[in-house]
Amino acid sequence: MAEASSNLRTPLILGDKKPIEVSDDICGILERKPTQLWWAAFGVSLFVLIVGAIATAYQVSTGIGTWGLNKSVGWAFDITNFVFWIGIGHAGTLISAILFLFRQRWRTSVNRAAEAMTIIAVLCAAIFPLIHMGRPWLAFWPLPYPNFRGPLWVNFRSPLVWDIFAISTYFIISSVFWYVGLIPDLATIRDRAKEGIRKKIMGILSLGWDGSYRTWVRYETVYLLLAGLATPLVVSVHTIVSMDFATSIIPGWHTTIFPPYFVAGAVFSGFAMVLLLIPIARKVMNLEDYFTMRHIDAMCKIILLTGSIVGLAYLTEFFTAAYSGSVYEQFVFMNRAFGPYAWAYWIMVSCNVISPQLMWFKRVRSNLYIVFALTIVVNIGMWFERFVIIVTSLHRDYLPSSWADYTPTIIELLTLAGTFGLFFTLFLLFCRFLPVIAMGEVKGILSYGRSKRARNVSKTCDEPVGMTPALEGEEA
Repeated sequence: MAEASSNLRTPLILGDKKPIEVSDDICGILERKPTQLWWAAFGVSLFVLIVGAIATAYQVSTGIGTWGLNKSVGWAFDITNFVFWIGIGHAGTLISAILFLFRQRWRTSVNRAAEAMTIIAVLCAAIFPLIHMGRPWLAFWPLPYPNFRGPLWVNFRSPLVWDIFAISTYFIISSVFWYVGLIPDLATIRDRAKEGIRKKIMGILSLGWDGSYRTWVRYETVYLLLAGLATPLVVSVHTIVSMDFATSIIPGWHTTIFPPYFVAGAVFSGFAMVLLLIPIARKVMNLEDYFTMRHIDAMCKIILLTGSIVGLAYLTEFFTAAYSGSVYEQFVFMNRAFGPYAWAYWIMVSCNVISPQLMWFKRVRSNLYIVFALTIVVNIGMWFERFVIIVTSLHRDYLPSSWADYTPTIIELLTLAGTFGLFFTLFLLFCRFLPVIAMGEVKGILSYGRSKRARNVSKTCDEPVGMTPALEGEEA
């Protein structure tokens, strides 16, 4: 009966892989020369990055007058892009930490790429507050460092200062979590590498990993503690980012729904970006056996859930404004839906509320081309969400004589494009020099969904299973 029931499970890794085959497949990507497709993608992303860097250098040297800001709209593309990239980084921590604590086995194939995406997205986000300062070389001022100005410190009650601490903490914890998870795989690369600089670098980075049972137990203890430490960050970071708006008195921002609304939106856009990257990596690097349709189906369901929450938040905002009796709140939301930027609002609703509902259908979730297109649509919609929240609440204030519409300049558009160039350039470098799949964790789930005979064959191979027996026996 036990063998029969196990056959009813869908294997998480296809192809009846043995542990040694996992190492060959993943390390083989790093040991081979990059393909022409990789070089083409890298060349395009690097070109876009250079163009964005030139635009950024120009606006830093000239001033933020190169933006389309006016006396009403003092925040626009910079904060829109900042919140967008912070949201993109949420899926990595969620997949790595929260799903690990809940023992969701399907995360093992996608967590490494999602963690790398988190770190890169935070770096992209950090660019915009620096630019918005106007004098990025004075970026150390908000830090609580010993100074000679007497009792003059930053305002610790300001959400903008909270951003600095929250995002720096998020970046540090995420980087440590990502690096600790890499250690067993770095040791595998070290042992496979020939004598030379590669072997020496991997030997240093693997911290003397020997693969013993004692080492694995200590590793898993540390990994579990880091997962528990990183879990609150998923909620806290974007909650604090939402306080940039919610603690103000501007109609359309001053609302208590922003923290959960922003967190759900961040997970929504983050998983959409993961689903955008995974099919590409799946096809380009021939990883169909590791990035299976089961992984894609699970992430589609999370996008469907969080997209529905975001849609509920949109309705709640309108209800709250109508029920409040405040003519200013009511005006802001009517202006969003039917004012000068109504086109942006309805793009947001169509992309974030309507399009994810297609994922109720399994036929949609099992079609890679449709899923890929929907993830692009969702990311476009989530960018417009931040744009709508910021611009439509600012361009019409209490004094009609000061009303002004906002139009981005070419410098702002090129800077946004440059961050995408930075994101994909760093992600392609990550895929080229580090294992895109956590080999140690994948080896621990090879027996899931197999018959008893296949599991016994897997255990008799030359290379030991990556995870400890304690984790092998747990259910998803």
